[in-house]
Amino acid sequence: MNRIEFKEMDLSPEMIRGIKDMGFEEATPIQTLAIPKILEHKDITGQAQTGTGKTAAFGIPILETVDPNDKNLQSLILCPTRELAIQVAEELKTLSKYLPKVNILPVYGGQPIERQLKALKKGVHVIIGTPGRVMDHIDRGTLDMSTVKIMVLDEADEMLDMGFREDIEYVINDVPEERQFLLFSATLPKEILELTKKYQNNPEVVKVTHQELTTPEIDQKYFEVKEKMKIELLSRLLDIHHFNLSLVFCNTKRRVDKLVSHLQVRGYLADGLHGDLTQKQRDRVMKKFRDGNIDILVATDVAARGIDVGGVEAVFNYDVPNDNEYYVHRIGRTGRAGKTGKSYTFVAGREIYQLRDIQRYAKTKIEQMPIPSVTDVKKIKEENYIEKIKTIVDNKDLTKEIKIIEKLVKEDYGSIDVAAALLNDVMDEGKEAREEFGETGAKEGYVRFFINVGRKQGIKAKDIIGAVSEKTGLSSSNIGRIDILENFSFIEVPEKSSTDFYNFINGGRINNKHVNVEPARPRQKREETSNSSRKKGKKGNNKGYDKKYNDRKNYKPKRGQKNDRKSKSFNPHR
Repeated sequence: MNRIEFKEMDLSPEMIRGIKDMGFEEATPIQTLAIPKILEHKDITGQAQTGTGKTAAFGIPILETVDPNDKNLQSLILCPTRELAIQVAEELKTLSKYLPKVNILPVYGGQPIERQLKALKKGVHVIIGTPGRVMDHIDRGTLDMSTVKIMVLDEADEMLDMGFREDIEYVINDVPEERQFLLFSATLPKEILELTKKYQNNPEVVKVTHQELTTPEIDQKYFEVKEKMKIELLSRLLDIHHFNLSLVFCNTKRRVDKLVSHLQVRGYLADGLHGDLTQKQRDRVMKKFRDGNIDILVATDVAARGIDVGGVEAVFNYDVPNDNEYYVHRIGRTGRAGKTGKSYTFVAGREIYQLRDIQRYAKTKIEQMPIPSVTDVKKIKEENYIEKIKTIVDNKDLTKEIKIIEKLVKEDYGSIDVAAALLNDVMDEGKEAREEFGETGAKEGYVRFFINVGRKQGIKAKDIIGAVSEKTGLSSSNIGRIDILENFSFIEVPEKSSTDFYNFINGGRINNKHVNVEPARPRQKREETSNSSRKKGKKGNNKGYDKKYNDRKNYKPKRGQKNDRKSKSFNPHR
């Protein structure tokens, strides 16, 4: 469609100046279609999504119709989330830069209501609010809706999905019948059309076609991966590419929290964003992301509404979106300002059919990629490290280090051997785990852990394997030796996954039993300590228990001593 410049529209000079200051010259398709009709006082049903300029599409004509000399409320905009309400309010305030007498107020939950009451008493022309808080003000009698001339439902489909239909209708019924009604939605399902039929008067339907919503500048890939291996795949991709900023989308709040926890334990700078966070928490997370203090933001679709952060290099669909529209919403967060972005979608099982629907809907090709192996990641890490070494050699003064190497060479060590030894020490993947947990008596490459449940608590090896697989993504083939004893158990896990195991299993549940986990002590040291204590006539450290240990036998109390192994503090390996 032919776009027009704002100066060609019937807008005031003050509004044109405000638009120009924002850097806008040419109207977007939805603005070109909607603004003239809204200025003609027609009801509008607009189909448009985030990123198409819809806020200005209804915001510009609303600001143009405000009478600054009338202190009564003249326009009401309902939004599904606090984030979107704030974003819309900020954009309208920027547009009204040269309309200083126009008062705009966002009202939403999580903000002290006293502050809102104070602002309302002074007089407000435009309110942007969430349904719940607007209802609250109506019930308190602090918001007079009788003077509203224009009402807007923004992201109407989101509000219905979030269960706000009754709240929306409650608010609409408090607004005069003689008013202009504007509705904007990414999709137009049956429920939306019912609202338009019930509350709008001969509405004009304006929509942006799907072709205009595609994003060809984004390199789109997908991986077929088992659910329990998604975290491992995400980690490998992050390690390979070292993205500056990444967005990861999950379908539920619970999934966001769980994934953030996994990523943080693995050492990534990650945080989450979803509807259960307070406004202060959301603001804090977004500030960290914008400032680069975290480089991975995990979010739900609803919470991500209104996020507009430059420099996002990759978007990960950790879960395939439930709605085809959401896919376009998500990946549109990257590939901006002329740069090519990347999107990766993780597909498990029958989700492949959803992905095919998305490709048809968005008229785009999403290429399947093989899952990078551990060897691939290791090879790329080595290549990156080599480049790092080259940079150091080319740019740093290494006089002190060279003297140390020369000293070793004089002692008949080859320079290549010395360099290889240093590189081995730096790149040893298991070094961190050994430093954290110490020597645990595990076989090479593994860490051995004590778990305070065993046969008496109904624990079997398959229960431990199941819990470990669910929490860390490790399969049974990756897990080492498991010993199930009467009241406790031992397990060996790979060094590189040991921190994950400790953080996710400790304090959790196995077979519905609360468990505590600690790094085991080496068998030999444990036996030596026990024998030494016995020779000196001393008792062991664990409530009078003899410290002698055998993998195939349980600990036994000395004659006459009370067996209190069921106590929570009992830990025979200490």
